[in-house]
Amino acid sequence: MSKSAHRLTPGAPPSDSSPSLATQLRQAARCVQAVEQGQSLADVLPQVPSHLRPGVQALTFHALRQLGTTRALLACLVQRKPDPAVQALLCSALSLLLTDADNPSRTVDPDAPRYSAHTVVNQVVEAAKADRGLQRQGAFINACLRRFLREREALLVHVAEQPQARWNHPLWWIERVQRDHPDHWQAILEANNRPGPMALRVNRQKTDRQAYAGSLATAGIAAMPFGDDGLELRVPHPVEQLPGFDQGLCSVQDAAAQMAAGLLLEGRDWAPADRVLDACAAPGGKTAHVLELADVQMLALDLDPKRCERIHQNLDRLGLAAQVLSADAAQAAQWWDGKPFDAILLDAPCTASGIVRRHPDVRWLRRATDVEQLARTQRNLLDALWPLLKPGGRLVYATCSVFRAEGQDQVQAFLERHTDAVLCPSPGHLLPGDASAAEEFNDNHSGGHDGFFYARFDKASH
Repeated sequence: MSKSAHRLTPGAPPSDSSPSLATQLRQAARCVQAVEQGQSLADVLPQVPSHLRPGVQALTFHALRQLGTTRALLACLVQRKPDPAVQALLCSALSLLLTDADNPSRTVDPDAPRYSAHTVVNQVVEAAKADRGLQRQGAFINACLRRFLREREALLVHVAEQPQARWNHPLWWIERVQRDHPDHWQAILEANNRPGPMALRVNRQKTDRQAYAGSLATAGIAAMPFGDDGLELRVPHPVEQLPGFDQGLCSVQDAAAQMAAGLLLEGRDWAPADRVLDACAAPGGKTAHVLELADVQMLALDLDPKRCERIHQNLDRLGLAAQVLSADAAQAAQWWDGKPFDAILLDAPCTASGIVRRHPDVRWLRRATDVEQLARTQRNLLDALWPLLKPGGRLVYATCSVFRAEGQDQVQAFLERHTDAVLCPSPGHLLPGDASAAEEFNDNHSGGHDGFFYARFDKASH
C-alpha cells in the first residue's frame, strides 16, 4: 500500500467535481491488466494521473483481492477467453458486483467500493465506449454482466468449488500454505483478502507516544497503541494529514516490521562505537528505528541505487544519520572494510507472502519456482554475512513471508552449516492479522500485523 493510504469512500456516488466511476474503472482495468501481464503495482500505479490515483488504487486493490473469483466467473460467462483488456475490465466490474454475502472467500473488506448493480453496469459500458480499443465491446460487456446478475446464485455456487475462486489465491500458493500451516491456513488466506491497518512508529528522538497520540487526537485522528512505539490508526489517513510527519515525528511502519529493531538491540548496552549493519535496508524503516533507539555506527546497504535514495530521504526527514552504500550484501569483498560488526540485521529478499494485505498483486505475480530461488538467495546472504559478525555478536534474520522455506526451514539449515551459531528465543512465524488466533475482523478490532518471520542468532564467543 502506498504511504498515502488513500481509500475510495464506500457507498457514496461521486460528486460533480470527482472523477466518474467509468473514468476510474478504465484506469483500474489497465492496472489489473498490467498485473496479469507480470508488472508490479508499485510500477504501474505511479503512472495513473495523481487526481485519479486514490480511487483507482481502491478499485484496483479490490479487483485483485477478488481476482480468483472473477476469473472463474468470467470463464463461465464466455465461451472463449476475451481480449486481455476486456477481461481486465470485466473482472474489475464483477468484483464490484460481488457482495460480502456472496463472496466465496467469506472475507469482509470494510474499504470495498460499493455501488448499485445498475451503476456498475452502466459505468463499465461507458468506460468501454471511452476506450478506443474497447468501443465495439460495449454490448458484449453489458451482456456478460447482466447474465451474471441473472444467474449469480448458481454461478457463485459453481465457482466456489474451485480453490482459486474460493480463496482468491493461486492453487500452488494455497497448497503451500496448507502444508506449512495446517492449523491456520484458512485464517491466513482470509486475512490476506482484508486490507492491513495503517500503523505508525513514533520517533523517540523527537517526541514520545503519549504526546504524539495527543496531537493525533487534536487533529481528529483516532489511534490505539501497540508495542513500544506504535500507534494503529482507526481510519487510514494520507501522511500529509499526520501532525509533524514532514518534521519526522513519526513513520508509517507495520506492527510486525517494528519488532526488528527491538529484537536486534534488546538486552545489551549499546555505545557510539558499536557497529551495526542493515544489510538490505531500503526503504530504511528498520535502519531508522534502530537509530531512534540506540546511538550506534550504522551502515545501511541496498543493491539498488534508487532505493538508497529513499533511505537517505527517510533518514533526513527523521533527523538521523547513517552511512548508506549501494552494494550487494552477498559480495562482502566489494564493500566491507574488514572491521567486524557487533550486530547485523538481514531483512532478506523474499516472496513477500506475508504482506499480501497491503500488496494484493503479489499473489498473482509470484510463481511456485520463486520460493526456492529466493530461499537460495537468503541462504547465500546468511552465509556471506555470518563471517562479518564479531564473536559474541548477534544477527537477526527476517523475511516478510509465511512460507516455511523462507523461515523455519532456512533457520534449521543455517544452524546445521554453522556450529558457532546459537538460536535465541525468537518470534518465529508471525501470521498476518494474527491468523493463529483466528479472530473475527470487525470495525472495533485491531487489524493486527503483517505476516513475518524472525530468528535471532548469537555468535559463540570462542
